[in-house]
Amino acid sequence: MAVVVPVAVMLALGLWGLDRGGMWGDEGVTYLVGRRTVPQIWHLLHGVDAVHGLYYLFMHAVLAVHPGEVALRLPSVCGAAATAGLVAALGARLARPRVGLWAGLLYAITPLTGHYAQEGRSYAIVAAGVAGATLLLVRALEGRSWRPYGAVLAVTFLLHEFAVLVLCAHALTLLAARVPRPVWAGWARAAGAAVGILLPLAWVSQRQSGQVAWLRVPDRDTAERLARGFLAVTPTGVVFWTSVLLILLGLGAGRLASVALPLLVVPPVILLTVSQFRPLFHERYVLYALAGAPLLVAAGADRLVGMVGRLWLESLPRPELAPGAGRVAAVERRPQLVGALTARGHHSGATARGHHPGAATRPPLTGADRTAGAASPLPSPSPSPSPRPPKRPARTHLVTLAGALALAVPFLHGLPAYRNDRLAAHRPENLAEVSALAGRELRPGDPVLFLPSFWRVTALAYPRPFAGVRDMALAESGARSGTLSGREVAPAELEAGLAGVDRVWIVAQSNLLPSRWVPGDPVDRVKLDVVDGEFARRRQYVSGRVKLALYIRRTPPQDMLTPAPAPPSPGRP
Repeated sequence: MAVVVPVAVMLALGLWGLDRGGMWGDEGVTYLVGRRTVPQIWHLLHGVDAVHGLYYLFMHAVLAVHPGEVALRLPSVCGAAATAGLVAALGARLARPRVGLWAGLLYAITPLTGHYAQEGRSYAIVAAGVAGATLLLVRALEGRSWRPYGAVLAVTFLLHEFAVLVLCAHALTLLAARVPRPVWAGWARAAGAAVGILLPLAWVSQRQSGQVAWLRVPDRDTAERLARGFLAVTPTGVVFWTSVLLILLGLGAGRLASVALPLLVVPPVILLTVSQFRPLFHERYVLYALAGAPLLVAAGADRLVGMVGRLWLESLPRPELAPGAGRVAAVERRPQLVGALTARGHHSGATARGHHPGAATRPPLTGADRTAGAASPLPSPSPSPSPRPPKRPARTHLVTLAGALALAVPFLHGLPAYRNDRLAAHRPENLAEVSALAGRELRPGDPVLFLPSFWRVTALAYPRPFAGVRDMALAESGARSGTLSGREVAPAELEAGLAGVDRVWIVAQSNLLPSRWVPGDPVDRVKLDVVDGEFARRRQYVSGRVKLALYIRRTPPQDMLTPAPAPPSPGRP
């Protein structure tokens, strides 16, 4: 139950509002690449997006079954549900079942988890891979094989190469555990094999570094937003600071803390530090580190409950034996209050040796006791049978249930934010909305420009509204050219083509036109210069980062100003 319940909750939250409508830009890329053939995808990866190659091939198989927005996002929902279950399994294995249950539920209701669970990208699946590898690390430290650990690492690294940072977290876990050299050797072989599989991909993707040129150097606000997104269901107020305090308390949770704390801290800190010199940081690249936070919060809550339970037990009056109660009274003196709130595996110590847990508290029989026992008409007590394993008190189950139900409070508090996140308007843009507007406004033969060319993904993801329009810059489709959005014509050819039109529709970045941005691509520079210099905006529609706008030439083209030659005068009869 500790694993099943978080999985079910995450599935329910992930499926809630999954059919929110249009894709946004990155989802559109996943869709259009996933719909290509395998040779076309392979051709693309040589020039762009190699880092997502395995994910695109996986999505090709998914979209072959049913191409659509729900199918596009469903693998991420499954990945998030798997991660919630794996977090619960880690908590149960490293501490106790209720810690696993609380941690898995907390992971499931964290807004950042739900956000990426409903996104048609690889990050929720990568998080599942890292959580699975971490669980396999714990199993390997208990004497299991290292091969499953290495295999899961390799697949996860191929899904996104920044997952390799988890190796630093796992190494710190081994240091904290003070494992012997043979364990280090087994880990090094498994990790080294996974890194070796990743190296060819890293070599190709480093030549495509222009894809992350839009990233900026992270600052203090970036780190603070990440911390608030990781540490609490609501990023401000009492819930956030309660989570922080529970995490601090959870740092004393022994084995669990040695696994969860490096996972939570090490990958984000490394990427934030490297990004001070070469910007590479985005929260989604280290989403997998979030799994450490609910583990520490749950462990801290468990320790807090344990401390309260011990204080409560110590405050109870201790029963005293009546004089001469003898053996029967001593037997009846067994503790009736088993540590309900602090019950762990400590009962097994004495039981495993064949002794009753209360045996150490029995006083020796006096001579009077023996005499009374001999003269007693009652039959002498038979030898005590082998002790049974102690039953878990009902109070322990009540505490577990109360902790799980308590998580409903922050969830309900943040319910408006959950609802907003399931609206298409909450994503960076809605390509379906822009395409629908294009379908109402554009007519066959209308000239269209995409600025920059990336926004051609709007027409590729939703092609029907753009059917029959004239793409002024496109020379060859993306599928044939091995690019995301196609190969465009030469700048001079585009400039000549634009000279003959008096109106043009633009699908562009919403903060462009006018703008001080100078495109690196010469074709995009021509688009921007000509439209900004020779055309005036007549009307526009904005959806997040993208807009659809109609531009009219300020002065008609020269060939439109030249009067038509007069017809020849009729000759005299």
